[in-house]
Amino acid sequence: MSLAERPDVHESRPVDPGLHLFDSGVGTHAFVPDGSRVYDVSAEVFAALGVALRSGGQALDDALERFSTNGSPFIDDVAPEPPSLRSLSLNVAQVCNLGCTYCYASGGDFGQPAAIMPWHVAEAAVHTLVGQADAGERVHIAFLGGEPLIGRDLIRRTVTLAVRLGGEHGIRTSFSITTNATLMTEADVEFFAAHRFAVTVSIDGVGETNDALRPFKTGRGSYDRIITRIAPLLAAQRSAGASGADHVTVSARVTVTPRNLDLLATLEGLLAAGFEHVGFSPMLSSPTGQDQLAADDLAIVLEQMVRCGRAFESEILQGRPYGFANAADALTNIHRGVHRPYPCGAGAGYLSVSADGGLFACHRFVGDEARAMGDVTAGPDRRKRIAFLTDRHVHRQEPCSSCWARYLCGGGCHHEAINRGRPACDYIRGWLHHCLGMYVRIMEQRPEYFASAALPPAR
Repeated sequence: MSLAERPDVHESRPVDPGLHLFDSGVGTHAFVPDGSRVYDVSAEVFAALGVALRSGGQALDDALERFSTNGSPFIDDVAPEPPSLRSLSLNVAQVCNLGCTYCYASGGDFGQPAAIMPWHVAEAAVHTLVGQADAGERVHIAFLGGEPLIGRDLIRRTVTLAVRLGGEHGIRTSFSITTNATLMTEADVEFFAAHRFAVTVSIDGVGETNDALRPFKTGRGSYDRIITRIAPLLAAQRSAGASGADHVTVSARVTVTPRNLDLLATLEGLLAAGFEHVGFSPMLSSPTGQDQLAADDLAIVLEQMVRCGRAFESEILQGRPYGFANAADALTNIHRGVHRPYPCGAGAGYLSVSADGGLFACHRFVGDEARAMGDVTAGPDRRKRIAFLTDRHVHRQEPCSSCWARYLCGGGCHHEAINRGRPACDYIRGWLHHCLGMYVRIMEQRPEYFASAALPPAR
């Protein structure tokens, strides 16, 4: 079945940007994009709203009036003033020991000579970040690459400085790292646990599935090395979790390509391996076009995501945790009424630092001068940030402006949209449509899941 032929894709196609109707199986409902609000409606009202959507005109205006807040829209056409920085990612090593076929960083070096970030760049980045925060606020530093553990000494010095400066100014600091884990040591694990790192391990499946996509540059597979190296990390996570102490969290990030489409098997395999959360990221734009997902692939991805969603829902309804990050994140956003004109904080509260000290809209734009945002010495370029946020506002994107899912999706990854367009809109809407139904069913049968302590932070 093609993507366009799937019933959930047909049901999720936009009819009007102001309203989306869905049947959860336990009732009929209206989703209002303005404020991301979900309403239970009777079968009679549901049918009448459907007629109004199809006919348009005054009937539709009257229908939408039912859900009006009698005030200004939550999101207008004006790009916000760039906020103070609250998050930086440091590309501490623009070099990698793996040879992933699809790497957005062109093998880790971003198409430039391999480089390790010098200390003066990391030091300036920390001072820039902490210097823009007020007492009581939190700032976040993410360590990326390439493979960031090639620059582990720099990571340790950076964390030490950030903690010291944060303490002196009453600013809380948090840290994360995205790593292929092949270089991880027990000393790294102790350091991550001591500073409550969120560790994301890039891994694309179990065994040979991962090895085909994430080999060493020699061609040898990386899976066995990853599992061996993360064993102490997973043990630290379990030990701290059992005691209720603050601890390192360990997530798996799976890049989905045409060669690893059995998502449910991957999800179950990585959860069984000990990961706390597993998230899938469809590959829509690679530098060479290799391993990008085509329309037929996206039909399979949606089918698999729904299967994973059903497994998640079944476990949650039985009161058991199930670390399917995509579902948990979507439900968190729906429950909190998240509505946004952008998909992420790129160019706003978040920027990425290249090894030579340049600031870019995000880590995927490192080396792209069109998305350069200043440098760590002079600081963020306000004019360029405003231009980026104005251009990338969801109201300026097509077909986003006519889509009911625009404030949940935010218009999709900037990097992917700029480099490939939006081939995944049907997939994204189909998945969000499924998540709306899942939200209602879980809310009705196990509302305690949505207690604040049970929900992950909104991303």
